[in-house]
Amino acid sequence: QLLMMDDAYEPERTASNVKQMLSQGRVFALLSCFGTPNNQAILPMVVESGVPYVAPLSGASSLRKNVRNIFHVRASYTDEAQRLIQRLSGMGMTSLAVVYLDNGYGREVLADTLKAMDTSGIKPVAQIALDTNGKNMAEVLNQVQAARPGAVFLASAGSASIPLVAGLRKQSPSMPLVGLSVTLSQDGIKELGNASGGIALGMVLPDHNRTKSGLVREYQTAMRAIGQQEFAMQSLEGYINARVLAEGLERAGKDVTRAKLRSAMASVRGLNLDGFTVDYSAPPYVGSKFVDLGVLGSNGRFMG
Repeated sequence: QLLMMDDAYEPERTASNVKQMLSQGRVFALLSCFGTPNNQAILPMVVESGVPYVAPLSGASSLRKNVRNIFHVRASYTDEAQRLIQRLSGMGMTSLAVVYLDNGYGREVLADTLKAMDTSGIKPVAQIALDTNGKNMAEVLNQVQAARPGAVFLASAGSASIPLVAGLRKQSPSMPLVGLSVTLSQDGIKELGNASGGIALGMVLPDHNRTKSGLVREYQTAMRAIGQQEFAMQSLEGYINARVLAEGLERAGKDVTRAKLRSAMASVRGLNLDGFTVDYSAPPYVGSKFVDLGVLGSNGRFMG
């Protein structure tokens, strides 16, 4: 059984939910809690309990600790930031403003981005904090305009990114915008409409619409089998994460225990999910290093 609990992206609620799950003794493993501050809030409980935890939905390097029971799937935000800055440098970009969400996620991505810029030749002309509730949006937009950057790096995520992108597009339609894989959800891209066109985003998974990938074809078939005709980055990630957990359960065999599942997960070497490889060779267990760059078209899909 899969038990889902809503934390409204509030770390305190995440911690309360997980504490309740663990105290009731009915939860065998955890799968894909969302958000950097949320995962930071539950990390001590997860480590202390030893509960197998597969695929936290965060790329924060601060969460990738040398512990026996946490098995990350996606590449880190550090990997994403390095790849994006390398690409911008290769395009001749010389100045960058970083707008970061004023929480644990945003501050960590800011640090990753600045570190990547140290050897890139790109100058950080502004570091601008965006309140998680967006109440200082007008001030943020004014600071970006005053800095006159060559591009804006979006270290934001979720709903906060939508008015930020809309405001930047209205202010300077031709300004290049770059973000991580979590900067915009599929719903956010849809809400922005044409304003999302031209935004460059990190990709830690294959394109969910590109069926030349065997993994994507299998994902789309599975979605259609449950009556879902709309495909998205988030549901593809959920599909991959569930397959990784299922692989561990299958390897653990009959009469599975938490200890057996931990050992089974740690035994995964070069698991090929039809073109997407997961490998837990040594702790900290990070399964994938896949990072690509995609540019959104006006239709909300990645081009090329």
